[in-house]
Amino acid sequence: MPNRSDPSPGANEEEQDMKKIDFLVAGVGGQGTILASDILAEVGMRAGYDAKKSDVLGLAVRGGSVLSHVRWGTKVASPVNRKGRIDYLLGFEPLEALRGAEFLQPQSSALVNMQPIPPVSVSSGDDVYPTREKLEQILEAATEKVYFVEATREAVRLGSSKVMNVVMLGAFSTLLEVPIEVWEELILSRVPSKHVQLNRAAFIAGRELIQGA
Repeated sequence: MPNRSDPSPGANEEEQDMKKIDFLVAGVGGQGTILASDILAEVGMRAGYDAKKSDVLGLAVRGGSVLSHVRWGTKVASPVNRKGRIDYLLGFEPLEALRGAEFLQPQSSALVNMQPIPPVSVSSGDDVYPTREKLEQILEAATEKVYFVEATREAVRLGSSKVMNVVMLGAFSTLLEVPIEVWEELILSRVPSKHVQLNRAAFIAGRELIQGA
């Protein structure tokens, strides 16, 4: 697999309570991965959970891998998830989603933006980026529920590729039983007032990507 970095978080402590939801957000530096995971942690707290998160950064400012672990629970002891244990994978880039596949279990759900961002090892000719068919095949073998979306394309259609992360959060919000108002309030509180309308449109467009599928 083409190399961007090798983030390998160590094993975490066991949950003190089995009422928990574990997430992994995987992307590339500059895609808004950290902001999305911050919002996801806040959504969990708003929903009544204890929530913790941990970011594992590669060469993020140069387009390296970014992994964010987020955990919701009655009492969360550690923010870092174990491989084969997460409930949801939110992949902002297909190759990074593939790297996160080892954290999945058969009952997990994965939401993957299918716009590729080839790492330096591919652009330099040292590696070959996997085909879309290969990426889909591996992810579908890893878990029962995979949603492939064109979030970057949708963001560009709305006027800015920078709202791709909000499109993804909108799509992801349909998979969780948290009121839409909670998501909208937290997302819009993070953006300048002049960009509120664009981000609201991006959030709604993301929800429609899943609801219309």
